[in-house]
Amino acid sequence: MKRCFAGLTDTGIVRTVNQDSYYIDESQGRFFIVADGMGGHAGGQEASRIATKRIQEHLEKHWDNLDIPSENLLKDAIDKANQGILEDQSNNPERRDMGTTVVVTIFRDRPLCAHVGDSRLYRWRDSKLEQVTDDHTWVSLALRSGEISKEQAKVHPWRHVLSQCLGRKDLYNIELQELDVQAGDQLLMCSDGLTEEVSDEEIQNCLSQSEDYKQAVEKLIIAAKEAGGSDNITVVIVGEE
Repeated sequence: MKRCFAGLTDTGIVRTVNQDSYYIDESQGRFFIVADGMGGHAGGQEASRIATKRIQEHLEKHWDNLDIPSENLLKDAIDKANQGILEDQSNNPERRDMGTTVVVTIFRDRPLCAHVGDSRLYRWRDSKLEQVTDDHTWVSLALRSGEISKEQAKVHPWRHVLSQCLGRKDLYNIELQELDVQAGDQLLMCSDGLTEEVSDEEIQNCLSQSEDYKQAVEKLIIAAKEAGGSDNITVVIVGEE
């Protein structure tokens, strides 16, 4: 199978600074990262930058060491990112509240995804969209436990309250899962600037109506901005053909 990909980030309509970061391993298509920072303009921007850079560096440094299982490699990369943010907080007290979400997909011995926070991974297969990751938010936990309905979750005032993110000493659960990826599938990684503005049905339509991945990410960014663009928007699409 041939791996194809495209990515794009946009500040959106309301914000003046883009606190999202993303990375695509352009030369080999081995791994992909999306991070959504928080904690003020400088803080959020720096947190997502540190996370993306630390994860990239760790994966590149240890990628060919087959004595390290892929699960350990991925979790260790995210741990390094968290440590990097904590170090920066200590050295720069004005950024002590900064943090970031992150979602990472790697294609090593098999495809794996890890995430912390509410940046998401979707799989698009046979023109149907499926959310693969579960948001680490209070609302998502309440929805899964049956405390609130899907309709309530969409408008709940606590829907942005994260249950965990990078930049915290008590990071307790780097959620990791093996991915089922077949020829013709597309994996969509995104910050919540997309999903807050664009429904899953609309995302599905954009993917169905796009001629290639570059056009798809552009369509999704435009759709989020036309719906209000209240946050930064980042989209990465990876496909096996």
